[in-house]
Amino acid sequence: MDFIQKQPVMAVAIAFILGLIIGLPILGWGLWPVKWTDAPPQALAQADRDKIVRTVAELYSLDGNNAQKARDTLSAWPPAEAAYAICDQSVNRAPDPAEKVRLEAIAFIVNGQDCATTLAAESPEEGSSLNLGPILILGLLLLVFIVAILFVIQRRNAMMTDSGYGSTVTMPENAPMTGGDSGDVDTIPLARFTSNYTYGRDTYDDSFSIENANGDFMGECGVGISESIGTDSPKNVTAFEVWLFDKNDIRTVTKVIMSDHAFFDDALKAKLAPKGEPVMARENEVIVLETASLIINAEIKGMQYGSGALPPQSYFENFTIELSAWAKDGDYAEPDVQGRVDEILDF
Repeated sequence: MDFIQKQPVMAVAIAFILGLIIGLPILGWGLWPVKWTDAPPQALAQADRDKIVRTVAELYSLDGNNAQKARDTLSAWPPAEAAYAICDQSVNRAPDPAEKVRLEAIAFIVNGQDCATTLAAESPEEGSSLNLGPILILGLLLLVFIVAILFVIQRRNAMMTDSGYGSTVTMPENAPMTGGDSGDVDTIPLARFTSNYTYGRDTYDDSFSIENANGDFMGECGVGISESIGTDSPKNVTAFEVWLFDKNDIRTVTKVIMSDHAFFDDALKAKLAPKGEPVMARENEVIVLETASLIINAEIKGMQYGSGALPPQSYFENFTIELSAWAKDGDYAEPDVQGRVDEILDF
């Protein structure tokens, strides 16, 4: 489900290809192949059509030149097409002069004119020899495929417009709030992102790429579900985690935004402690995430708790957070990976 939401076009393309594979080779050609019955003469191969025409001509000559029987035998064949097929065989594929005479005779009684006149006219349209069925089916499938792609794209755009999932807003307007150890630093505004959670969005996990004015990748930030309580579907989200990754810093800084119930539940708080620093959810609260070269101010723009059988203020009905990103002005060396490893081992 998450893949469909993130890659709708790819999901539709895969479904289309699987449908073709299952529908044509497996079902159409393997399990339930098409079986032709009651095919008219013009739908047969050339050799089979020649046999029919030659047989009718021979029977006509042996049965006292009974014109009506000849017409009845070829009644499933349009007269113009039948006459053209007979004359074409007479001129091009009948080696016996007597057979040519017989063929010209039934051509005249079928169409009312001799072979010279028939062949001089333009070849009649043999529309039934062209099987339009597969072409129409493929065209219909292609149309359905295009409409499905447009529908999914339009729906995805509408969802993003209505809910603000992953939407990029304008640049930050004010200077960032920073951590206590950083002091005054010069910063460059990069971007501002808005992320919305609504109850029932169980795959909530928004991430945003942070780039500078030149389009250079600097890191990523995001917010997603950290913990839920009660039933598994839909999830009763009691905590979110907001995170920041900096390409110039080997750490990924994470803070856990907890509901009132979760924050004061010692067992739940201890369970979430390894994920990051706990923060109680408060509207307009600004949460600072800072790395070697980036600062994120995550401001809770709106929130509402759900109500029901669960404890009060224990899970979120909706939650909106704004992530403002700044770059610290300065040059940064490669991250000290070995130093960080030694620090972890010492711990």
